[in-house]
Amino acid sequence: QVQLTESGGGSVQPGGSLRLSCVASGFNYQSYCMAWFRQRPGEEREGVAAADSDGNTHYADSVRGRFTISQDSAKNTLYLRMNSLKPEDTATYYCAAESTFPKCIRMQTTVIVGASASASDFMYWGQGTQVTVSS
Repeated sequence: QVQLTESGGGSVQPGGSLRLSCVASGFNYQSYCMAWFRQRPGEEREGVAAADSDGNTHYADSVRGRFTISQDSAKNTLYLRMNSLKPEDTATYYCAAESTFPKCIRMQTTVIVGASASASDFMYWGQGTQVTVSS
């Protein structure tokens, strides 16, 4: 059974930091490209950061320089380190996985241009973890 399980969300003050984790199971993690998306209430899901099996990473302009995506393939785990958090970073954060080359490119492009995505766009999604940035 395929599972993506996010954790690490919480409430922080502006300027604070969090590290999200996404543990994958049930598929060959090293053959997939991975990404983080986020969704604010009433808005569509937007791309935040992406990483492929070669170690290439991509970021949305809104988070570049503040967020870092990384992977531990031995643990089948994707991370998102978030520094200098802002109130506008408040959202539910989801990890996503995709195996086909065309859709991996689409995933990366979605992140780079800050486009939105729906649950049907990519193969696997986690259940989400809430991040709230507020003073």
